[in-house]
Amino acid sequence: MGARRLLALGGIGLILVGMLVGDIFAVFVLHQNAAKVGASLTAAAHAAVAGDSKAVLASFQATGGFLENRGTKVDTHVHMIAFGYLALMLAILQPWIALGENAKKKLALIFLLGAGLLPVGVFLIHYAGLAYSPLESIGWASIAADFGGLLVIVVTLGYLLGLANRVQQKNNHALQDDLLEDRSTAGRTLLAGGLALVLLGFVHGSYYAVADLYKQEALDFSLLSEMSSGAAANDAGTVDSALGQYAQLGGDKAVKIAAHAHAIEFGLLAILLSFFQPYVRLQEAWKRRWAWVLLFGSLLLPVCVLLELNFGLLAGGMADAGGLLVIIALLAMWIGMVRYTGEIDTAAQTSEGTR
Repeated sequence: MGARRLLALGGIGLILVGMLVGDIFAVFVLHQNAAKVGASLTAAAHAAVAGDSKAVLASFQATGGFLENRGTKVDTHVHMIAFGYLALMLAILQPWIALGENAKKKLALIFLLGAGLLPVGVFLIHYAGLAYSPLESIGWASIAADFGGLLVIVVTLGYLLGLANRVQQKNNHALQDDLLEDRSTAGRTLLAGGLALVLLGFVHGSYYAVADLYKQEALDFSLLSEMSSGAAANDAGTVDSALGQYAQLGGDKAVKIAAHAHAIEFGLLAILLSFFQPYVRLQEAWKRRWAWVLLFGSLLLPVCVLLELNFGLLAGGMADAGGLLVIIALLAMWIGMVRYTGEIDTAAQTSEGTR
C-alpha cells in the first residue's frame, strides 16, 4: 500500500468516523443539550428578576458546562471530517510531491496519527479537565490535541516542500496520472452532483445573507435589550416573552446555517470521491448505485435540516436518515478501496522510475 492509497483510506475513514460521531451527537446529545442550555438561561433570567446574584452565577456556570460539552463534541466531529478532506487532497497531490515513496508513506502515517489524536483529545477535554495537568490552565487532553495538530502541520509542510521541489526541478516532465484521468460514470456522477450541491449551498447562503442575516442580528440585539430591561424592572412576563423569541431566533439561525454548510460540505466530499473511483474495486453498476445513494443522502440531510423548525422531529429524523445514507455509501466505497489490488499505483511507480 503506497502513500496515496494510505491517505485515501485514512481520509475516508476519518470522514466516516466524524460523520458517525456527528449523527450520534445529533440524535442523543444535540437537542437534549439545547434544552438544558435554554432551561439554564431561563433560570438565570428569573434569578436576575428576583435579585438573586448567586443563583444567576450558578446558572451561568451550568450553561458554560453545557456549552463546553456541546462544543467539544462538535469540534471532534468537524476536525475529523476536515482532516479527512485534507488527507484526500494530499492523496491527489502525491504524484507531484518530489519525495521518496518511503518518505511519503512515513509522512502519511504521521499525518493520520496526528489527525486521529487531535479530535480524540478535543473530545476528552470536557471529561478530563485539568486533572493531573502540569499546567495551570491547559489539561492533558488539550496538550494531546495540540500535539496532534502540530503533527498535521509538520506533515503538511513536508508535503508542501516536496511539491516545491517538484516545481523547481529542471527535468520536470508532465505527469500522466491514471487516477485523475478516469472518466467512469460513477466518477462523473459524483463530480457533477458535488458541483451542484456546492452551487446549491452557495445560493442558499447568499439568499440567507440578503434576506435574513441582518434582520436576525438586529432582532438579536433587540431581544437581549428587552431581557435586560425586563429583569431591571422585575417584569417576569417580559423576560419570558423575550426568552421564547430568542430561542426561536437561535433555532432559525442554526438550521439555516447548518443547511448551507452541510450542502457545501457534502458537495466537496462528492467532488473529492469522484477522483478515487478507480480505487473502488466494485462492479461498475454498484459504484454508480453507491454514488447516487451518497448524493441523495447529501441532498436529503440539508433540506430536512432546513425544515426542522416547521416539522420538528419528523424532519430531524429524515435528516439523520440522510446522514446515515451518506455513511453507508461512504463505507461501501471504503470497502471497495480495501479490496483494490494496486495495479494503478504499480503502473505509476514503474512509469516514474523509467523516467
